[in-house]
Amino acid sequence: MRAVFVEPFAAPFMARALTELLLLAVLAGVVSTHVLIRRLGFVADTMTHTVFPGVVLGFLAVGVDGVFPGALLAAALTAVLLTAFTRIGRVSDDTALAVLLAAMFAVGVVLVSRRSSYTADLTAFLFGRLLTVTAAQIAQTAVVAAVVLAALACVHKELLLRAFDPQAAAAAGLRTWLLDLVLNLAVALVVVAAARSVGTLLVVALLVVPAATGRLVADRIAPIAAVGVAAAAVCGYAGLLVSYHASVGYGLRLTGGATVVLTLVAVYLLTMLAAAVARALRTRGSGRAVA
Repeated sequence: MRAVFVEPFAAPFMARALTELLLLAVLAGVVSTHVLIRRLGFVADTMTHTVFPGVVLGFLAVGVDGVFPGALLAAALTAVLLTAFTRIGRVSDDTALAVLLAAMFAVGVVLVSRRSSYTADLTAFLFGRLLTVTAAQIAQTAVVAAVVLAALACVHKELLLRAFDPQAAAAAGLRTWLLDLVLNLAVALVVVAAARSVGTLLVVALLVVPAATGRLVADRIAPIAAVGVAAAAVCGYAGLLVSYHASVGYGLRLTGGATVVLTLVAVYLLTMLAAAVARALRTRGSGRAVA
C-alpha cells in the first residue's frame, strides 16, 4: 500500500506538484464559493483567456521568468476594465466579458503568430506543466493565496451582502463597485497562480467545480467552502497519483493537470448521483410515512 500511495511522492518533482495542488485547493476552494454565489462562472472562463496576451508579452520580454508578472498584469487589467465597463459603460456583464475576451485573446494570438518559435512554450502555459513546478513557483502561489484569502476575509460579510442583496448593500453605503473589483481581482489571481501548473484552459474547473461539489451536500457558505477545499485537495492528490502510475507503470502518458481536473469532475458527478439517490430515498421514505 505504501508503495502505491506514498512512495511516488518521495520524488522531488512529485512532492512539489502535490504541494502546489494543495495550495491551489485552499485558494480555489474558497474563491470558487464566491464564484458560485455570485454566478461568475463566465467571468472565471473569461479570465483564463484574457491573461493570454500578458503571458505572451512577458515571455517575449524576458523569457519564462516574465510569464508570471505578465499574466498578473493582464489579469489585473482585465479585473479593472470589467468593473469599469459594468459600472460606467452601461453594458451588461455578459457583453463586457465578451468584448474583453475577444479583444485580449485576439491580441495574444496575434503576438504568438508573429513569433512561431515560442509557440511550444506558450502552448505549455495553456495546458499546464504540473510536474515541472519549481520551488519559486510554489512560493509565488503561497503569496498569492495569502493575499487573496486575507483580502476576502476582510470583506467577507460585505461580499455576502453584495451577493444576496445588492440593493441593501448599496443602501448601507457600501461601495459595491469596490467589492466587485476585489472579487474580480481574486478570480484573476487564482487564474495566474494556477496557470503554469494546470494551464489557463483548465483552471476554470478549479474556479467552478469545488464549490459546485460543496453545494450538492451543504446549504451554508462555510460548509460549502470546506467541502470545496477538501474535494480539490483529495482530487489533486488522487489525480496526480493516477497520472504517475499510468505513466510509470503502464506507459500511458497522462498529463498531470488534466488528470487532476478530470478527477475533480468525476467526483462532482458521483456526488451529484449520490445526492439524487439520497433525495429519492428521502422522498420514498416520506411517502411511506404518510401512507
